[in-house]
Amino acid sequence: MTLTSSVASPTLFAVASTLLLCPAVSAFDQPVPAYRVSFPHRSHHYLEVVAEIPTGGRDTVELWMAAWTPGSYKIRDYSRHVESLSAFTPAGAELLVEKTEKSRWRVPSPGIDRFQLRYRVFCREMSVRTNFVDDSFAMFNGAATFVVPAGSEKFPYDVQFIPPPEWTRIETGLPSHPSGDPHRFLAPNYDILLDCPVVIGDLDVQEFRVDDTPHFLVSPGGVGLWDFGKAAEDCRKIVETQARMWGTIPYESYRFLNMIVESGGGLEHGNSALLMTSRYSFRDRDRYRSWLGLVSHEFFHTWNVKRMRPIALGPFDYTREVHTDDLWVVEGITSYYGDLLVARSGLIDRKQYLKSLSEQIEGVQTTPGRKVHALADTSHDAWTHYYQRNENSGNSSISYYTKGAVVGLLLDVAIRSASGGERSLDDAMRLAYERYSGERGYTSEEFRHTCSEVAGQDLAGFFATTVETTVELDYAPALEWFGLRFKPLKKEPESNSDSESESESESESESESESESESESESESESEPESDSKPNPAWIGLDASDRGGRLVVTQVRRETIASQIGLSVDDEIIAVDEFRVMGTGWADRMKQYRPGDVATLLVARRGELRRIEVTFGEKPKESWKLELLKNITPEQKAHLAAWLGAAGTDLQEP
Repeated sequence: MTLTSSVASPTLFAVASTLLLCPAVSAFDQPVPAYRVSFPHRSHHYLEVVAEIPTGGRDTVELWMAAWTPGSYKIRDYSRHVESLSAFTPAGAELLVEKTEKSRWRVPSPGIDRFQLRYRVFCREMSVRTNFVDDSFAMFNGAATFVVPAGSEKFPYDVQFIPPPEWTRIETGLPSHPSGDPHRFLAPNYDILLDCPVVIGDLDVQEFRVDDTPHFLVSPGGVGLWDFGKAAEDCRKIVETQARMWGTIPYESYRFLNMIVESGGGLEHGNSALLMTSRYSFRDRDRYRSWLGLVSHEFFHTWNVKRMRPIALGPFDYTREVHTDDLWVVEGITSYYGDLLVARSGLIDRKQYLKSLSEQIEGVQTTPGRKVHALADTSHDAWTHYYQRNENSGNSSISYYTKGAVVGLLLDVAIRSASGGERSLDDAMRLAYERYSGERGYTSEEFRHTCSEVAGQDLAGFFATTVETTVELDYAPALEWFGLRFKPLKKEPESNSDSESESESESESESESESESESESESESESEPESDSKPNPAWIGLDASDRGGRLVVTQVRRETIASQIGLSVDDEIIAVDEFRVMGTGWADRMKQYRPGDVATLLVARRGELRRIEVTFGEKPKESWKLELLKNITPEQKAHLAAWLGAAGTDLQEP
């Protein structure tokens, strides 16, 4: 919405006493907590809050703050950013505030019907789950901002923003206040207060409608490298495709809060999504496609988790970890549909989508942790594994985003093949939404039973294998159904040439093209096995980075040569065969050796020099690149077209 007026104030604390003269009331004529948020010290990354807290006749009021925000499963202890929290009577006398826990306070309130709470919040973490404020804009989330009275969670919250004059717009999914004040909003309950991020500044707002429902692409103004009109039109196509798939639009309006802040990530909300990207993303085709995938992913959450959710994810307990085995459904299936629905929208072609899907499969198959942590377990342990990663995470766990997406593909094919192509995962998701989008949510068994019901076949064995165990995934049914294969590798004789092989150059060229002709599409299905005309460099299976000119090991993959010879994270590799290797020189040095060569590594571990003998190996060359079969059948082409929509209709008949 456009602000018709702005209120300049050197500090909200200076005028806070006047707020107590106008107690906020709810629709039930009952006083409700009322917050006034200002930015007098924005260049120092602070926002300030003055809140009018009704006591409800209690002699003591407990205050608390959320420790995490839905969609980001890690305890973040937002109270660590709260400063100078104090309380005052209506007459201005200061009250004692006792901090009883890390995110909880107690305020004595005998004989008064309300008191004033004052505090400020440090806001300089550029992420979709926290707050950032500077002299150009403010972006903040409810969980990281509001201290609320215990017991008020089901009542409304009155929130007013007091921006500086140069910040001309406020954009948020919070409901407008009945007063009509464009600075003021009324959240019907605590969940909504936390589910509506706020962006304030000089913003570009592009509106489009789908089924007469308004949608807004909100971005910082003055970013000349973005065509916001084109981006909004692409968002419209994604919204139309997803609304058509789900068969419903469950909100009155929706905002894509597109923060161009040289960062990344996204977080879903009931009627908005907070996104982060770069000023350079729009003109870089691959990065822009990734941004479209992010838009699609977060928007898919409008149905999958914000309304249809596992039982454990609501009502929320914002003070502690909440565990579920079904984050692979929440995030993994959403990741599967993210790029798929971009393809169905016609915004990427078949080749581009298969490249994205290939990368997801490769991400699973090259992560040793897939043999250690089952998908249900990695969902359950998100709080301690996915969101608190270390150098061994790839060896001990697997992402429920990535493996969940691949299992989503296999589940889709299982339903399609069992039903003879009559139904798909689309139908299962719609039926699950119809049944479980209410307050209760679903259990693991209920979601799986719904999928079996749609398939017309018991899929218990499928879920037991793909979700409950670490058994390797079987891609054969999906490849057969869609007429795909993993592009085979072919080893050619060694050559001294430094140029790319013909097939590699062609692949790169095709991935850069925006579209492909019919003849190019047909030639892709007849491609020869990939060849490697270059000598194979040595390989031992470690990751290393440059730290001030030093080459330091950052990861040692399980079951590799590096692991077998005892290399460890934080080892500094000083030399190979007594010749110095610098921080950026590992890859070049490995090109001088061949698989089977023997060498000595000079390593420093906690200051102690060690010489380690190594016999170099060859990097595993297993292809996970999907391509069409040369002799794809008409039936497989029909399956592909039904799956990919607009991106699957460019196939020539034999």
